[in-house]
Amino acid sequence: MYTFPKNFVWGAATSGPQSEGNFKKRHQNVFDYWYAQDPNEFYAGVGPDTTSNFYNDYESDLKLMRQAGIKALRTSIQWSRLIADFETCEVDPEGADFYSRVIDAMLANGITPYINLCHFDMPIELQHKYGGFESKHVTDLFAGFAKKCFEIYGDRVDHWFTFNEPKVILDGGYLYQFHYPLKVDGPLAVQVAYNLNLASAKAIKAFRELYGQDEYKKIGTILNLTPAYPASDSPEDRAAAEFAELWANKMFLEPAILGHYPQKLVDILTKDGVLWEATPAEVELLKENTIDVLGINFYHPFRVKAPAVSSQSLQPWMPDIYFDEYEMPGRVMNVDKGWEIYPKALYDIALNIRDNYGNIDWFVSENGMGVSNEERFMDQAGMVCDDYRIEFMQKHLKELHKGIQAGSNCKGYFVWTGIDCWSWKNAYRNRYGLIRDNIHTQIKTLKKSGHWFNELSRQNGFE
Repeated sequence: MYTFPKNFVWGAATSGPQSEGNFKKRHQNVFDYWYAQDPNEFYAGVGPDTTSNFYNDYESDLKLMRQAGIKALRTSIQWSRLIADFETCEVDPEGADFYSRVIDAMLANGITPYINLCHFDMPIELQHKYGGFESKHVTDLFAGFAKKCFEIYGDRVDHWFTFNEPKVILDGGYLYQFHYPLKVDGPLAVQVAYNLNLASAKAIKAFRELYGQDEYKKIGTILNLTPAYPASDSPEDRAAAEFAELWANKMFLEPAILGHYPQKLVDILTKDGVLWEATPAEVELLKENTIDVLGINFYHPFRVKAPAVSSQSLQPWMPDIYFDEYEMPGRVMNVDKGWEIYPKALYDIALNIRDNYGNIDWFVSENGMGVSNEERFMDQAGMVCDDYRIEFMQKHLKELHKGIQAGSNCKGYFVWTGIDCWSWKNAYRNRYGLIRDNIHTQIKTLKKSGHWFNELSRQNGFE
């Protein structure tokens, strides 16, 4: 029996833009706008209009989640729903009331709210007017939005998070064109990375000013960590992995927890002439406003090798001038998603946090398996028999358990996701939920994994 610590939290994660739908939203976010402009960019032309209809179904959805053993739900408040005027932070009463009712319903169902403030959903007005997080002014506006959230819901919410996967904002919007604004600009991505960390620190400062003396209220951030593994032990491959680790993980981990950037990364970006613009006051702000708790999303490792083309070559600056991605022969794959399945990385993450980041409290804020056409696994009663998802969770939980036994302060495991949700450009191509959503009827039913997760949660472990 793999038994987890007392008070270990069994939860699920989703986000506002991926679950609510666009019902009665005053503003568009970048995905709403992009879909309206070019629906063909989205799998099967399916956009964020309805998603899993959480806006209308939240009461019954939360009851279903409780039946799946979900005791905590990480979701997000949409800036574009809550705020009427982005400059003044005037609140939209209808948006504010919706989130208030959702939080009350969570609590009524015995589900602890974990509330995140930015899940890739920059308001399009701020993207067009200022360039979104290209602008330091927008970091102030974000802090103002965060403060409103803390003020309105802080009486009922103790667990707060500034960002989900800030690195994906860089990858999608500024490097590899899978999120709007679809730019390819390495130096600008470096500045956006800095501004995201700055925005997080400003929101944490606002939180501390309101709740600094409350030991029960915690604020953190959520990072997708992809440990970088070299293709071989050659010095060239190891150097590639070192830079990949600096760029993919430490660029957000170290400011969030330690209050500063890795010096080696600063040195490389300075040498290349692409270091972010910073002020002494901002450096101090980052130093003074570190997180209480870290959420870690883990799906796959980051395997790299020495670049085939030297970084000394005449070419636009991009982070991957220092590494090429590497596909390990014989790897286990989630072929539908195109990601390697490597549970041991979760153990490596646990020890990294223990040894290099003060053994800060952390939790697995996302881990899950997206599979296409799950109808092929339905039994005669109409239940999706997703044994592959159960096996995926078991293997990762075994490695997590090993990390906890080794002294890492992991406090919970949140599966992605509770109910099948809309997934950005991929829409509903892959399903991740413990609960199936028939998007044509919005009828939702537990999968086999939902029943298994309920037993996991009830027993605080598994055989």
